[in-house]
Amino acid sequence: MKPAPFKYIAASSLDQALALKAEYGEEARFLAGGQSLIPAMNFRLARPAVLIDINGLADLAGIDGSGAEIRVGALTRYHVLEHNQDFLKACPLFADALPHIAHPQIRNRGTIGGNLSHADPASELPALAVAMGARMQVRSSRGKRELAASDFFVGLLSTDIKSDEMLVEVTFPKQALRSGSCFMEIARRRGDFAIAGVAAIVTLDPDHRCSDIRLALCGVGETPVDASGVLASLVGRTCTDEALDEAAIAVNEAIEPSGNVHASADYQRHVAGVLTRRAITTAYRRAGHAA
Repeated sequence: MKPAPFKYIAASSLDQALALKAEYGEEARFLAGGQSLIPAMNFRLARPAVLIDINGLADLAGIDGSGAEIRVGALTRYHVLEHNQDFLKACPLFADALPHIAHPQIRNRGTIGGNLSHADPASELPALAVAMGARMQVRSSRGKRELAASDFFVGLLSTDIKSDEMLVEVTFPKQALRSGSCFMEIARRRGDFAIAGVAAIVTLDPDHRCSDIRLALCGVGETPVDASGVLASLVGRTCTDEALDEAAIAVNEAIEPSGNVHASADYQRHVAGVLTRRAITTAYRRAGHAA
């Protein structure tokens, strides 16, 4: 397959890229890694009239961990995150999740901004962003604004980015003291999108009881599913078998997977419950080691 005809423009600056997006609106798409966009164009599922290549905008790539939080440019490639030990130490949830993303060839080209903007609910990074409470900075010729990850994803392959805006930076909190995290997923083959995936972060008080718990799922809804609220019963408790069983049941009841050609809705719900129990157990154990 070949894409439909389109106009190609290599942007030389962020201002030019934003001006072009303002001019062409919904008819234009940004080209970064292209690992989702180009296949969609080849199958003519996406038919942008204008392709704005932003790969030359070096200022949009990189990791800044000098402050209390981690700022990651939207053009930062997966493989840069995967091999930056300071970043993985500050945000260890990525250490679990990044190897699950496709294959090394894809991670060499794919960008964090492209992944999050594409907003595939089966993808790992949107769930990580929600679980971690990330903040998204979007820019346009009109100015900039910041969105919480939970407000950024609004539907299937849909975000709150306006027609003239670009995601330029993502801010992640560094993992708190006495905290542990874990990402797990089940897929048909390594590198496939997940049938279900779970990102968990557990923070302990000095007595090793849960003081906070964050949990987000991928693959079981039209957006990443934030299930943190349904786990409130774990706060103030240790992760006993009884508490973990309650958590798994609560997540099962909270999600509404639609099923697909690879798994029924019931199977996705079962997998989500099993992974919830395992991920919380692992995160709790890691938090105990970090205390």
